[in-house]
Amino acid sequence: MESVSVRAVLIDIDGVLTVSWQPLPGAVEALREIRASGLGVALVTNTTSRTRASIASTLADAGFPVTADDVLTAPAVTAAYLAERCPGARCAVLNSGDVREDLGGIDLLAEDDTDTVPDVVIVGGAGPEFDYAALNRAFGHLQRGARLVAMHRNLYWRTEDGLQLDAGAFLAGLEKAARTEAEVTGKPSPAFFGAALARLGVGADEAVMVGDDIESDVLAAQRAGVTGVLVKTGKYLPEAHRAASGTPDHVIESFADLPALLGLSQ
Repeated sequence: MESVSVRAVLIDIDGVLTVSWQPLPGAVEALREIRASGLGVALVTNTTSRTRASIASTLADAGFPVTADDVLTAPAVTAAYLAERCPGARCAVLNSGDVREDLGGIDLLAEDDTDTVPDVVIVGGAGPEFDYAALNRAFGHLQRGARLVAMHRNLYWRTEDGLQLDAGAFLAGLEKAARTEAEVTGKPSPAFFGAALARLGVGADEAVMVGDDIESDVLAAQRAGVTGVLVKTGKYLPEAHRAASGTPDHVIESFADLPALLGLSQ
């Protein structure tokens, strides 16, 4: 395998390092090897069910050498996006899990506030909260002119119980019904990759992105100038690979094979 020369590695978490927060075989050892080499590391995730601190704690408990400073989440990027684009806007959040800690600096309506009309509807990750009443309420806000901001548009993700629907499946319905288009802040947004590169202080041509989602992780990174590495774990499906809109720069069986691709393993 021809090695890749880089200064930093961007890594998706779910499906790459873990499934249902359990480490995939060889992932802990591979990340330790990458860390020991001196390469910069950023964990870039569309996970919206946990805060950066919670994610880092869970990964560290599993043996991964990471801290909260290594984690860049879609909610954190969303908060920065809204603070810049529409400061002071009242925001209603539809999300499974409490990530308000990572949404600091924006005006969030209380979860039980169903009377105030928001300026922005933020859609995060799907779960039981995405019932008819919640989706219909969001639809009503959009009809009254609220902006639609999505942390991501992933259609599904993999858990220990198999593939599960994610917010993208519901987001498409809201967009169609309300005749609007969501502003996406997480992957595959170029701004998300730009934020990760800026945090590491490297150029796009000096980094690789490792993911299990060929479109949102790998090809999106390649469009941003980052070398893309697709792993055949997590949500990877051969049919999605064949039908993809482009070709990954590299394909490996799992994250455990990344050190060899980077020329770190002898």
